[in-house]
Amino acid sequence: MATAPPGDPTLPLFELPAELAIDTGIARRVITAFVRAQLQQAGFERAVVGLSGGIDSALVAFLVAEAIGADRLLCVLLPYRASSPASRGDAEEVVRRLGCASELVEITALVDGYFGHDGVPGAGGLDALEASPLRRGNAMARARMLVLYDRSVTWRGLVVGTGNKTETLIGYTTLFGDSACAFNPIGDLYKSQVRQLSVAVGVPDAIIRKAPSADLWPGQTDEAEAGFSYPLLDRLLYWMIDKRRNDEELAAMGFEPALVERIGRMVATSEFKRQVPPVAKLGPRTPGVDYLYPRRRPGSARR
Repeated sequence: MATAPPGDPTLPLFELPAELAIDTGIARRVITAFVRAQLQQAGFERAVVGLSGGIDSALVAFLVAEAIGADRLLCVLLPYRASSPASRGDAEEVVRRLGCASELVEITALVDGYFGHDGVPGAGGLDALEASPLRRGNAMARARMLVLYDRSVTWRGLVVGTGNKTETLIGYTTLFGDSACAFNPIGDLYKSQVRQLSVAVGVPDAIIRKAPSADLWPGQTDEAEAGFSYPLLDRLLYWMIDKRRNDEELAAMGFEPALVERIGRMVATSEFKRQVPPVAKLGPRTPGVDYLYPRRRPGSARR
């Protein structure tokens, strides 16, 4: 299945490797039940989603609205001054289709207040003024999460994650930024599967077709920056992680050895992003080590 040029309705929306195809009906039922259960276990009825205009957050918004009703969902749009106007427009279209509550919070003042702008240092001084786009992008992700968690207080809802399995495995996420959340409905879906499920739930075609981007700077796209396509990366990760094929077996399947080595290294070196911070054990029952329980509703008698 080939990726379609933007605006061409006669071609498929995206490329879906055969081994990654899922039963979208089952996935939809599992995820919406998961959303309801996570909220109930934590004692909440509402949810907050940071809506970027990209496919991941759009899919999560659609699934959360389906699970609990659009009236219990708050979508927050969090652009920076360099963010794509088209992305904001796509996010606004999602809000329009869902009929949910929304807020627009510009994060420019938050980010520039630290890094500075137009040659004028901010709170971070001269070093911050000369920060790389990637460093600024990480700060933007954390500024957005600052706003989302503040809005979660006023909305009285949990922050829902929007990270997919592909990005989580290779570490293409910002710790305490876009990876921060109360729970993540799409964290076990590869990017190709996110696209497939997005079609099933009615995410706008324009969002499904466009090149994925973290919107870190004008014209930035995930695939151009990383140097590989999501369908190829998803296939490799599927056979590497889900099917546990070793490097030699992956090479025999036709994957370039250099790519296999590179992705394997990315998965290994980003492991710290996928785990809670280790705790130095001193007492008989240590949180996160041997004091481990499933989430339960506030007021539970369990000790």
